[in-house]
Amino acid sequence: MLDQTLTEQAAALRRGDYSATELTAAYLARIGARNAALNAFVTVTAGAAGQAAAAADAALAGGDAGPLAGIPIAHKDIFCTDGVRTSCASRMLDNFIAPYDATVVQRLAAAGAVMLGKTNMDEFAMGSSNETSFYGPVRNPWDLDRVPGGSSGGSAAAVAAGLCSAATGTDTGGSIRQPAALTGICGLKPTYGRVSRYGMVAFASSLDQAGPMARSAADMALLLQAMAGFDEHDSTSIDRPVPDYSAALEAPLTGLRIGLPAEYFNAGLDAAVGAAVRAALAELERLGARLVDITLPHTALSVPAYYVVAPAEASSNLARYDGVRYGYRADNPADLTDLYKRSRSEGFGAEVKRRILIGTYVLSAGYYDAYYLKAQRVRRLIREDFLGAFGQVDVIAAPTTPQPAFRLGEKQHDPVAMYLSDIYTIAANLAGLPALSVPCGLVQGLPVGLQLIGRDFDEARLLNVAHRYQQVTDWHMRRAPEA
Repeated sequence: MLDQTLTEQAAALRRGDYSATELTAAYLARIGARNAALNAFVTVTAGAAGQAAAAADAALAGGDAGPLAGIPIAHKDIFCTDGVRTSCASRMLDNFIAPYDATVVQRLAAAGAVMLGKTNMDEFAMGSSNETSFYGPVRNPWDLDRVPGGSSGGSAAAVAAGLCSAATGTDTGGSIRQPAALTGICGLKPTYGRVSRYGMVAFASSLDQAGPMARSAADMALLLQAMAGFDEHDSTSIDRPVPDYSAALEAPLTGLRIGLPAEYFNAGLDAAVGAAVRAALAELERLGARLVDITLPHTALSVPAYYVVAPAEASSNLARYDGVRYGYRADNPADLTDLYKRSRSEGFGAEVKRRILIGTYVLSAGYYDAYYLKAQRVRRLIREDFLGAFGQVDVIAAPTTPQPAFRLGEKQHDPVAMYLSDIYTIAANLAGLPALSVPCGLVQGLPVGLQLIGRDFDEARLLNVAHRYQQVTDWHMRRAPEA
C-alpha cells in the first residue's frame, strides 16, 4: 500500500482494501525505520495520528468521509499546529507550541487527512539545500550524501522515501519546486493569494505561498482542492471561485502553445538536465502541444532583485523575535539591550542573520531608493515579461533546477552559488504566478524536474499538462533506492 499514489490509496480506502488505521500504522513504522538516516521529520505525532485514522475509518464506514479521508500526510514545520511544536527549524522557536491550526492545516484535516507529524526545513525557510536547520540537515533519499533541496527539503524527502502519502510545503523563491525536482516528486506553487497564509510563519510576506508536494499531478489536484479558497483571516487571500482541479486533468493538449524561454536554456544549464527537459517537451509535442520560442528579457535580474526584496521583508518579519514577546530568551541578561542582542544572536542561525543584515541595510535611510525601490521596479518588469509572453503562449516550460542534487556542504560556504540554485524558480514568485515541477528524468541516477509556469489562477491547466505527461511516462513512479 505504501507504493501507491495518494489517489490510488484514497480509492483503496473506499473499497475497503485496507483501513486508514492500517495505512497510518504502516507509515509510522516506516518513519521509525528510515527517519534516523534521512532526518526528514522533526516531530512525529503518532498518538494523534492513530486517533485521526480511527475517526477516518468511522467516517468511511458511515459514508460521510471527506475526499482525503484516511490519507496520512506531513506538514512542513512552518505551519502552526494546535498543541504541537512549530519550530520553523530554529532554536528561536524550539519550544513554541502553537495555540491554533493554520488554515491549510485546518482545511486538510477537515477533508479527512491524517497528520503524521512535522517535517524538517531550512531555518525560517531560508535556504536552498536544507542545511540551515537547527536540527541538522535533511538527506536526499536518492543519495544520502546529497541535499534534498530547500527549504521544504524535509517534506520532499519524506514523500520521496515513502514516509507519507503527501506533504505541505511553502515556496518563497522555489522552496517547493526545487526540492521536488531534486528528490523526484511533484510540487506546486499556486498563484499568490490562492492558498491562505494564515498561520504560516512569515519569511517574505509578498512572496510566500503554501502548496502541495506529492507523487503525481492527480495527487496535487486533490490536495490543492482542499487547500485553496478565500480566507477572511488572510488579507492577501483572493476571493475567487476554486475550480474542480481533478475534472480538468484529462483535457487534451491538442493545440496548446508551450513557450520555451531562451533565458532558461542557457550556458548555465547542465547539458544532461537540458536533454532530459527537452525529451519531456518532445513528449508534450507528441501529445499535440506546439512549442514556441519566447524570450523573458529581465530573467537575469530576478536573483538580485529577489535577494533585495526577500531579505528586506524578512528583516521586518523577524524583528518580532526579540526574547521578550516571542521566541528564545538568553539567560541572565545584564540589561534590556543585552537581552535583545544575545537572544537574537543565540537564537538565529548564520543564514538568517545574513539575510536580516542584508534586509536592514537595503531598507535603511539613504539606501532604500538605491536598492529596495529599484528591486521593486525590476519586479514589475519581470511580471510584465510574463504577461507579454502569455499573449503568445498558454504555458511556459523550463528546467526547474540548473543541475541535479549537489553534495552536502558543497555550496554551504558560498552563498552566491547557493542562491543560484533557485535561478529558474525565483521569477515566478516575483511575478506571483503559479508554477509546478514534475519529474522528467534521471541524470547520473539523480532526479531532475520539468517546470511549468502558468497565468494567474491557471493551476488547472498546469495540472492538466503535468497529468497528461505522466500518463505517457513513468518518471513520477520511480522510487529512490533503499539505503
